Amino acid sequence: MRRLTIILLAIPLLFGCKTGMTWEKVAMDGHRTGVTAPSADNVPEALGVVDSTGVYTSPNGTVFNGGSTPEVAALLIGAQPAMASVKEVIAYSTRRMVAAMPESELSNFVADFLRSETEKLVKRKVDVAVTNFGGIRIDMPEGDVLLDDIRSMFPFNNKICYVELPGKELIGLMDQIAQYGPQCVSGVKMVIADRKVESLEVGGKPVDPKKKYGVATVDFLLDGGDNISVARGATKLIITEVIIGKAIEQYIRSLTAEGKAIEYQTDGRVVVK
Repeated sequence: MRRLTIILLAIPLLFGCKTGMTWEKVAMDGHRTGVTAPSADNVPEALGVVDSTGVYTSPNGTVFNGGSTPEVAALLIGAQPAMASVKEVIAYSTRRMVAAMPESELSNFVADFLRSETEKLVKRKVDVAVTNFGGIRIDMPEGDVLLDDIRSMFPFNNKICYVELPGKELIGLMDQIAQYGPQCVSGVKMVIADRKVESLEVGGKPVDPKKKYGVATVDFLLDGGDNISVARGATKLIITEVIIGKAIEQYIRSLTAEGKAIEYQTDGRVVVK
């Protein structure tokens, strides 16, 4: 079953609190209605139907003839024709993958893709990739993967970038990541203890403070996004016009064309003690 996820935004200021905004991610299991995320050809089965009198019958047979539920259902069902183009099945995933710290199958998939794709784009050796967990907005579903899934997973127009960093600055970047929380990385093996880098290797070797390293990232992280400043101390910067979400979409389509499913693995690249 395809799961729905809703992001709830709480604004404490409305209640006289000055602590700012907080986010909560809640998986919706459809236990009241049986509703699931629809594809292009199963809208009634996934969302139910609203008849001419305004009565809503949900997928599990529960009937709602009052309150806001029929109105919400009608709006959601009515929007589906306009969304048909993004309900295209573009891939198959062997299992559900989540983006979870300190590393996960999905975050490793994204970071490794970013490293290899950047190397192709700029035609330079890329040793490391860094992107943020916040840039991966939903999980990879098990089974059929819709275009809507991928576009919802990567909704931001973040451009792929190449940054050349001296080893000293790369160590500083990883110290930032250790301080504020693990992020999606590739080409790196690191151990974090007490929010500090305990050990760091790139390509199986300790980082040389005097050597220059090629780093792939996205423009959001160049100067402070999610407390990460990848371009700090950079000796070279290339900002491409390629959007990471669109590039991943094309890569996933290419896997399907080759008869391959989406699947990935963890490998211990980030350990938090």
